[in-house]
Amino acid sequence: MRMQFGVVAGALLAAAVAMPAPSLAQQQFVTVGTGGVTGVYYAVGGAICRLMNKDRKTHNIRCSVESTGGSTANINSLKGGELDFGMSQSDVQFTASKGQGSFKDAGPYADLRSVFSVHPEPFTVLARKEANITKFEDFKGKRFNVGNPGSGTRTSMEELLAEMGWKLSDFALASELKADEHGPALCDNKIDGFFYGVGHPSANIQDPTTTCGAKLVSLTGPAVDRLIAKYPYYAKATIPGGLYNGNPNPTTTYGVLATLVASAKVPEQTVYTLVKAVFENFDEFKKLHPAFANLDPKDMVKNGNSAPLHPGAVKYYKEKGWM
Repeated sequence: MRMQFGVVAGALLAAAVAMPAPSLAQQQFVTVGTGGVTGVYYAVGGAICRLMNKDRKTHNIRCSVESTGGSTANINSLKGGELDFGMSQSDVQFTASKGQGSFKDAGPYADLRSVFSVHPEPFTVLARKEANITKFEDFKGKRFNVGNPGSGTRTSMEELLAEMGWKLSDFALASELKADEHGPALCDNKIDGFFYGVGHPSANIQDPTTTCGAKLVSLTGPAVDRLIAKYPYYAKATIPGGLYNGNPNPTTTYGVLATLVASAKVPEQTVYTLVKAVFENFDEFKKLHPAFANLDPKDMVKNGNSAPLHPGAVKYYKEKGWM
């Protein structure tokens, strides 16, 4: 009898060890695709996950951030099931949902869902001080970084060049460096300038302006005016003067909004939990990066979101009376 009891007790103990604790068994992992580690997208993802992970013992969802190639890469990874959420320029969200531009061959991404928009992203052109650049057209025949394939920056750059009637061959060198690489390349005299869609202030712009006196270049003219008139996701923008060392005057340009997107396959409760974590801690969220300082939740719900809102986001926004 004792032996039987010992065998049964041992079996029960082994089963208990083999079975995970209920909280561990139910834990869910979500990943937010961002961009380069020095860009604002990475800061957005970090802020979201920080707030979400504060209450992970309650909702059992652990959020992590992944540095990626940017907007287009994030949407393709959502489509492939490799990401749960991703940052995207509002123009890339639009073309992906409609099956236009670089997504023409793939067709409309029917399962793309918007969650909320974040900060404005003016297209920012920076020139090497010694290159004597005063306007974008001066880069013709120069060494210019057009952005890495898979990034929203690259997609927008190609759209601008097409509107101007330019080709990549109009540059002496059209480099495809990632956002983390173009600042050092500029200061090392490997390129004369670069184009980058980013929220401000950005360490990515601050570093080359401080290190080697890089200069901001305005982005204006008939081609820009046509793009703004043609596409609903573009708008004129200004980078304030004095924001960066050696650049005391305002810089006129145009740009898009940063947005957070998800797949329709992400459960409603998961998206609801993420949205709630951000907006229930909104004052803290705004302090996590200077680019978030002037955000308004009601604008984030409607501006820049061309794909349908995810039901999980809609649920929270209706609770708050924002929809």
